[in-house]
Amino acid sequence: MDSNVNRTKTAPKPSSGRPIVPGSGRGFKGFLTEARTEMTRVTWPTPKETSRLTGVVLAVCGMVVALLFVLSLVVDGALTFIIKGAH
Repeated sequence: MDSNVNRTKTAPKPSSGRPIVPGSGRGFKGFLTEARTEMTRVTWPTPKETSRLTGVVLAVCGMVVALLFVLSLVVDGALTFIIKGAH
Protein backbone atom coordinates (compact mmCIF):
# COMPACT_ATOMS: atom_id res chain seq x y z
CA MET A 1 0.00 0.00 0.00
CA ASP A 2 1.28 3.46 -0.89
CA SER A 3 1.76 5.57 2.26
CA ASN A 4 1.43 8.87 0.33
CA VAL A 5 -2.23 8.33 -0.58
CA ASN A 6 -3.80 9.35 2.76
CA ARG A 7 -1.61 12.34 3.60
CA THR A 8 -3.32 15.64 4.21
CA LYS A 9 -1.80 19.08 4.03
CA THR A 10 -1.56 21.05 7.23
CA ALA A 11 -1.40 24.81 7.57
CA PRO A 12 1.99 26.24 8.51
CA LYS A 13 2.32 27.17 12.16
CA PRO A 14 3.43 30.70 12.99
CA SER A 15 6.80 30.92 14.64
CA SER A 16 5.75 33.61 17.11
CA GLY A 17 2.81 31.65 18.52
CA ARG A 18 0.29 34.16 17.13
CA PRO A 19 -2.37 33.07 14.65
CA ILE A 20 -1.85 33.83 10.99
CA VAL A 21 -4.15 36.70 9.99
CA PRO A 22 -4.46 37.48 6.29
CA GLY A 23 -3.58 41.06 5.48
CA SER A 24 -2.33 41.84 8.96
CA GLY A 25 0.52 44.29 9.10
CA ARG A 26 -1.04 46.68 6.58
CA GLY A 27 -2.87 48.62 9.26
CA PHE A 28 -6.16 50.40 9.16
CA LYS A 29 -5.54 51.93 5.74
CA GLY A 30 -4.99 48.46 4.27
CA PHE A 31 -8.19 47.27 5.90
CA LEU A 32 -10.17 50.15 4.37
CA THR A 33 -8.66 49.49 0.95
CA GLU A 34 -9.55 45.79 1.13
CA ALA A 35 -13.06 46.60 2.39
CA ARG A 36 -13.62 49.03 -0.50
CA THR A 37 -12.39 46.41 -2.97
CA GLU A 38 -14.72 43.76 -1.54
CA MET A 39 -17.69 46.14 -1.62
CA THR A 40 -17.18 46.67 -5.36
CA ARG A 41 -17.50 42.89 -5.84
CA VAL A 42 -20.88 42.72 -4.11
CA THR A 43 -23.87 42.09 -6.34
CA TRP A 44 -26.49 44.49 -5.01
CA PRO A 45 -30.18 43.70 -5.56
CA THR A 46 -32.30 45.96 -7.72
CA PRO A 47 -35.02 48.04 -6.02
CA LYS A 48 -37.64 45.63 -7.45
CA GLU A 49 -35.83 42.62 -5.95
CA THR A 50 -35.46 44.44 -2.64
CA SER A 51 -39.20 45.20 -2.49
CA ARG A 52 -40.11 41.62 -3.39
CA LEU A 53 -37.75 40.11 -0.83
CA THR A 54 -38.97 42.54 1.83
CA GLY A 55 -42.52 41.35 1.11
CA VAL A 56 -41.41 37.74 1.46
CA VAL A 57 -39.76 38.45 4.82
CA LEU A 58 -42.83 40.30 6.12
CA ALA A 59 -45.13 37.49 4.93
CA VAL A 60 -43.02 34.83 6.64
CA CYS A 61 -42.93 36.93 9.84
CA GLY A 62 -46.72 37.25 9.70
CA MET A 63 -47.12 33.50 9.29
CA VAL A 64 -44.80 32.83 12.23
CA VAL A 65 -46.75 35.29 14.40
CA ALA A 66 -50.04 33.62 13.42
CA LEU A 67 -48.63 30.16 14.12
CA LEU A 68 -47.31 31.20 17.53
CA PHE A 69 -50.64 32.84 18.38
CA VAL A 70 -52.58 29.67 17.51
CA LEU A 71 -50.13 27.50 19.43
CA SER A 72 -50.45 29.84 22.41
CA LEU A 73 -54.24 29.49 22.35
CA VAL A 74 -53.98 25.68 22.10
CA VAL A 75 -51.49 25.40 24.97
CA ASP A 76 -53.53 27.84 27.08
CA GLY A 77 -56.70 25.84 26.48
CA ALA A 78 -54.96 22.55 27.24
CA LEU A 79 -53.44 23.84 30.47
CA THR A 80 -56.73 25.41 31.56
CA PHE A 81 -58.48 22.10 30.89
CA ILE A 82 -55.84 20.18 32.88
CA ILE A 83 -55.75 22.58 35.84
CA LYS A 84 -59.48 23.33 36.21
CA GLY A 85 -60.80 20.04 34.91
CA ALA A 86 -63.65 19.47 32.49
CA HIS A 87 -66.37 21.42 34.36
